[in-house]
Amino acid sequence: MKTIQKMYEHLIWANQRILETLQSIGDENQDVFRLFSHILLAEKVWITRLQGLDSSRLPIWSDVDIEVCAELVMQNEEILTTFLIDLANTNLDKLIPYKNSKGIEFKNSVRDILIHVALHGQYHRGQINSLLRAKGIEPINIDFITFVR
Repeated sequence: MKTIQKMYEHLIWANQRILETLQSIGDENQDVFRLFSHILLAEKVWITRLQGLDSSRLPIWSDVDIEVCAELVMQNEEILTTFLIDLANTNLDKLIPYKNSKGIEFKNSVRDILIHVALHGQYHRGQINSLLRAKGIEPINIDFITFVR
């Protein structure tokens, strides 16, 4: 649980760093905003599933502006922080049933879902950095080791 907690502290930190950079570069970078909103919307979908709620009407891809991203960063951080505090006394191997965006049913453990969400976000944050570099913008250092320093 300590490792998962640290992963989510990093996730929250990295999302905040990406948000701050995107707020400073303007909204002519729609492909970057689309990737960032995907990270945040996917987090919301998985949070909803972990809470045992229906996520079938939630988008995972959407063209949203930076203000919506900022709101999602704040909401996801609040919900994830509370969820992880409450999770400390539950079973990480508990299976969570859910349907994916195509309506196919799956069951995965809380542990596997949490690890997936953290890795999924880091993958796409790397893509954001590649896009920024291609546009001549300095990539954002979101390395885990930078975070723990």
